Amino acid sequence: MAVPKFLRSNHLQRLRRSALFRSPARLLPATSVMLVVLLSTISFFLPASDSRRTESPAYQLIASIHTLYDSLGIPYEDEFGLKSQTDPVRIEEGNQETGTMILQKTISEGESVSGILVSSGLSRKEASELEKELSRSFPASGFAHGKTCEIETNPDGTFNCLSWRLDRFALLHLEKDHQTGVLSVWKENLQYEKKLATLTGTITTSFSGEMSKRNRPSLAREVSSLLSAKVDLSKRSLKGSSYRILYEELWIGKELIGTGKILAVEISSGTRRYDAYRFADTSGGSGYYDERGKALSNASLYRQPCNYERISSDFGYRRHPISRILHFHGGVDLAAPVGTPVRAIADGNVLFRGRKGGAGNMITIAHGGGMHTQYLHLSRFSARSDFGSKVQQGDIIGYVGSTGSSTGPHLDFRVIRNGILQNPLVTLRTPAPRRQLSPAELGGLLAKIDMYQSQLDNSLFRVASVSQRPTVLL
Repeated sequence: MAVPKFLRSNHLQRLRRSALFRSPARLLPATSVMLVVLLSTISFFLPASDSRRTESPAYQLIASIHTLYDSLGIPYEDEFGLKSQTDPVRIEEGNQETGTMILQKTISEGESVSGILVSSGLSRKEASELEKELSRSFPASGFAHGKTCEIETNPDGTFNCLSWRLDRFALLHLEKDHQTGVLSVWKENLQYEKKLATLTGTITTSFSGEMSKRNRPSLAREVSSLLSAKVDLSKRSLKGSSYRILYEELWIGKELIGTGKILAVEISSGTRRYDAYRFADTSGGSGYYDERGKALSNASLYRQPCNYERISSDFGYRRHPISRILHFHGGVDLAAPVGTPVRAIADGNVLFRGRKGGAGNMITIAHGGGMHTQYLHLSRFSARSDFGSKVQQGDIIGYVGSTGSSTGPHLDFRVIRNGILQNPLVTLRTPAPRRQLSPAELGGLLAKIDMYQSQLDNSLFRVASVSQRPTVLL
């Protein structure tokens, strides 16, 4: 291929001496346009074979252009300083990352967020700005005496981030961007793994005591409720009975953060056997059945919103505990310690989350069919109950508190159907609709039971201690 006349050496010398190349303002734009056109044309004629490439006229043409670049001082190397395909590549090893330093600290009594921020390198103005944003976005931030926080600093010792656990499912970060200086407060939702686990053993004292010894006290409440129509698990007469439970556990790293669905329960007491197996029918609804396919009669359509100690105020007219005025109380007050988990009584969507006057911190859930539930006076919200989020029955949405017009820690729980307040205690007793399984569904249940029993027999699913993780990922 012949080299174009305008690129021959004598023409390149004249071009170099021209006014265009002596003017930097004109040189770069003109060069850029010319190179785009030129290199696009050249690349079309380059041969595919590496052995022929360096001998081709087109390659010689590119070499001439690179010579021109060098003489004009125009850089054309890539990110690694390479100028052509034949340049040798140096492979480096090692870690060049400039890591940050992380210090773990236990929050002392009386210590404040701003105090830690200032001692970590922020100015008082910056610390005050972050603390104000924290109170606006996360009024119940979980910052408390005895908790652990992490202070992250940049390699030069300047402040980068202060973090602590908001709840079991989220971290809270107060951060300063190292380059822009922008301050921000944000929540990181932690991803948990769902593991399959089994508990097997013999009741030595009581069922609840047995579950506490196994570091799974929440299972005692769930299983007792599940089998309450068949057997009272609080009775001492069950001492010596054997049990097998197949259920889900939620783990973040090496930390157990909770239990999920119970899949199968088998309790043998002498000649009597009490069992329950979770099964989804063809309509998609899930329920619990015994091994003969009979639905558990105690199943309720809704679950209790929290574990409470007593009912401190009932639904209906009462004298207000603060104003002492006779008024209508639209909910039921469930007295419980501050921090007791509050759960959604049924599947739904979070319609409201925030501060609501005398109701304090409140959540409203829409359940469909014109039904809504409200949860008042919460101390704080769960990471799972963001506005607009979907929640499932039993999900933790907040924690018992005493915010708003309140004389002590309790949950004011309310039920509204088609805009009219309902007695929550009556609603909670609503039985779940019982439906006979079809022959095909019964066959599916029996196959499911076989699978559950095989998993109960499998040592891979044995429950881990709190410091260990189960081995099977769901």
